[in-house]
Amino acid sequence: MKQGSRKHRCVEPADVFIGEHPIGPGKPVYVIAEAGVNHNGQFDLALKLVEAAKRAGADAVKFQVFTAEGLVVADAPSATYQLQQGYQNQRQMLRQLELTRQEFVDIHRYCRDVGIDFLATPFSIPDLEFLLDLPVQTVKLASSDLVNLPLLERSVESGAIVIASTGACSLDEIDAAVECFANRGALARLVLMHCVSSYPTALADANLGQIEMLHSRYDRPVGFSDHTAEWITAALAVAAGASVLEKHFTLDPSLPGPDQAFSLNEEQLARYVAAAREARQAMGDGPRRILACEEEVRRVARGSVVSAVDLPAGTTVTPAMVTVKRPSGGIEPWRIKELIGLVAVRDISADTILSWDMLQPVGSVALPASDGSYRNR
Repeated sequence: MKQGSRKHRCVEPADVFIGEHPIGPGKPVYVIAEAGVNHNGQFDLALKLVEAAKRAGADAVKFQVFTAEGLVVADAPSATYQLQQGYQNQRQMLRQLELTRQEFVDIHRYCRDVGIDFLATPFSIPDLEFLLDLPVQTVKLASSDLVNLPLLERSVESGAIVIASTGACSLDEIDAAVECFANRGALARLVLMHCVSSYPTALADANLGQIEMLHSRYDRPVGFSDHTAEWITAALAVAAGASVLEKHFTLDPSLPGPDQAFSLNEEQLARYVAAAREARQAMGDGPRRILACEEEVRRVARGSVVSAVDLPAGTTVTPAMVTVKRPSGGIEPWRIKELIGLVAVRDISADTILSWDMLQPVGSVALPASDGSYRNR
């Protein structure tokens, strides 16, 4: 399939809602503050992250639900960025980053009390079933699980809105995942996230043009799961067409943990959210129109057709006799050629803004029609 083609279409497009928020082009951008594992397995720190996300203006705060034993084998190696934080073994690392099921129940309740959406990424079917029982209406699938067919199929069958990241996935793999939704009539519940699975992602590798490609190819709302260490990417991604943003944040980037170093602090997260909102506002609502703020400049800076010389009554207008000068309000400059060959019906001084009632065709008595053109009488 050629890049940019539209293989999968929603036959009956419907608005996607995360909580009470409509998601898609032209809608307010939905910002997910990714707490992830930056709570370091500490319940009180998780609650503080909820509060910080709310203060920063995010729409949702997202966590990761897993058990170390259920996610990785005993000797699973760590990624380079994790090794740099001193984690030699994934299972060892993940054990330090777990929260209990009861703690997630309490966090879910606390989010409701604080007034921010609770989201989470499940890494297994039991994790997903737990989230569905909370209950949640939306789940987030990590890039690594876009090819996890059992988890993907159960997510589709759950009836939940699924936000799916695409980092390090080929187009064939994304096609197969989208087909999984399409075959089950669930395409309208899918939101795709452009993602670069590199931690942190260099700004030069953000590849934000993929947002429009994914939207064109699959006709789904597309967001950006942002692993850069920058805040300006919020505005850049929204300008590139992102409907959803997901950004790691922390209370303190110097805390231990695999994701802390490239996460934004609360002040930076607030800046990120503000940049996203401002960028969405700057994008406008699409249709081309003259804005109210443009009216004055349109009036004073646009020109009219003006007499370049004195035009005594009876003078036949030639190109040298007319010019264009500001302001507007007379005959529009784009109609200047229509004046050539007309006759002045009265004396017209040089530097006069011309109107249709000052001129008529040669040899006829004519009145201007409603559109400014002439008809013989």
